[in-house]
Amino acid sequence: MILAVCSHKGGTGKTTTSLSLAVSFSKMGKRVLAVDLDPQANLSYSIDLSPEESDISDLFTGDKSFEDSVKHLFGIDVLGSSEKLADIELSLQSADQRTHYLREILSGVTVNYDIVILDCPPSRSLLTVNALVAADFALTPVLLDVLSIQGMLYMTRTILDVRKTFNPGLTFLGLLPVNVDLRKNIAKEVLNVFREETNYPVFKTLIRTNTKIAEAPSHGLPIQYYQPRSTASQDYSKLADEVWDQMNKYGIRKKIKAGSAHPAY
Repeated sequence: MILAVCSHKGGTGKTTTSLSLAVSFSKMGKRVLAVDLDPQANLSYSIDLSPEESDISDLFTGDKSFEDSVKHLFGIDVLGSSEKLADIELSLQSADQRTHYLREILSGVTVNYDIVILDCPPSRSLLTVNALVAADFALTPVLLDVLSIQGMLYMTRTILDVRKTFNPGLTFLGLLPVNVDLRKNIAKEVLNVFREETNYPVFKTLIRTNTKIAEAPSHGLPIQYYQPRSTASQDYSKLADEVWDQMNKYGIRKKIKAGSAHPAY
């Protein structure tokens, strides 16, 4: 199964969610591959992985094999990234089947993993579209502020567009509230909007505000290794259980109808 973690808005915890879910799944005994698809390479930086060690750009160009590029760290396999990926995206603009390159890259290796997690760029870029074309599932981290409502609408439209045009099997698992502090009235109000006034599912698990999440990347460690007893580590472990249950539920039901108003069905 391939899961795309995507958001058009930066600073929503997309990379933290991708990495933390990957490590949580590994601790559940799953075989996990995490792929950094962002030219800013934040996921790679967060685990101190250099482009010389692993750069998915080399797979797009064919300069290296998957086996020579993948690295094993913190219980997961990782394909890193670099700013070269931005040049790759530009070159894809004129390529045939430009939306399907990542699917081809992953087609021969997904059988070796229980789950592949794609950390997408924070934009409606060709790399994000490639991720959604390759993915079976998608989720979108959201902050509980007013501006996130607009970003959520834009992202879910992108997911639905890709689903209609390129990948009818893509299932939207839902919105993931992050950096949550329900002592703030605006947070409670926006959460209610997401849950009651949109057509999109919202995860039951909330990722609570925790300063340790921001500290962990500077130490090159996932939150589970930096502060394993933190609320953030606990929340992402709980989220991994919920995501796994959701993916298996939709995989069993197979009630995906292309063109539906709700991208999950």
